[in-house]
Amino acid sequence: MSTLAQTMMTARPADSGLAGPGELDRYPYGDAPVADRVAPPAWDSADAELGRVSRRAAGSRGRGLHGQLVQQLGQMIVSGDLGADRPLVPEEIGQRFEVSRTVVRESLRVLEAKGLVSARPNVGTRVRPVSDWNLLDPDIIEWRAFGPQRDDQRRELCELRWTIEPLAARLAAGHGREDIQQRIGDMVEIMGHALAQGDGITFSRADTEFHNLLIQLAGNRMLEHLSGIVSSALQVSGGPVTGCDRPNEVSLSHHARIVDALATGDSHAAESAMRQLLTVHPEVERVVPAPREH
Repeated sequence: MSTLAQTMMTARPADSGLAGPGELDRYPYGDAPVADRVAPPAWDSADAELGRVSRRAAGSRGRGLHGQLVQQLGQMIVSGDLGADRPLVPEEIGQRFEVSRTVVRESLRVLEAKGLVSARPNVGTRVRPVSDWNLLDPDIIEWRAFGPQRDDQRRELCELRWTIEPLAARLAAGHGREDIQQRIGDMVEIMGHALAQGDGITFSRADTEFHNLLIQLAGNRMLEHLSGIVSSALQVSGGPVTGCDRPNEVSLSHHARIVDALATGDSHAAESAMRQLLTVHPEVERVVPAPREH
């Protein structure tokens, strides 16, 4: 076993276990009834909502004011609390969230880079429509996955994984990178140990690393650029959508089959095992076709 595997298995976090069913509802979106959400043209009509969010931000400023404001405004935009073409006045944002104009300005720049807002001379900063958002941005994936659009986001992530990962597995089997293959094998060993110990956090981390390494092994830079989608999907799935969502023996066996296929260079077996992994639960079959054996 490599040093990496030993480190991950011995350095266990204080808390273990993955998010259980219903835990997503404890995300901040859950404390705002839909009927209370309003998005009129002026900030004054949204005092209650902004006050609620700003108090929540003030209570968790360990992330830093800049990161806090990006997170809170991003959540409000993605959830629909701040609708398209809604004007965002920096001075008013600063007052509501009790942050400086510099923090507001930098936060809006981050949101603009994500496609959520646009700033134009003589027009100001406004919320952009969904069609302009960078939907592959990890933050937006997270905000959508824990907001009102959670079902659509999980389905879309599942469909993307179905497209990306079987191809990555097939390509990876054609590359003899023993160093990466060893690390992928280590991740399966770590997952097995974590499963036996009931350590869901370590299982999840090793699982994410497994899939990232597999895409890296595929040797396709464009696929590698999409690895963040897979990581985000594993982190925010929140329900039994694929075989990676909960630690279990079936999931572990499919991961092990992929490792065996990589070792023998069997691209078909690697692709087939990945498809089986992504179709462990019947919910997926309503989204993607069942795997075909050739």
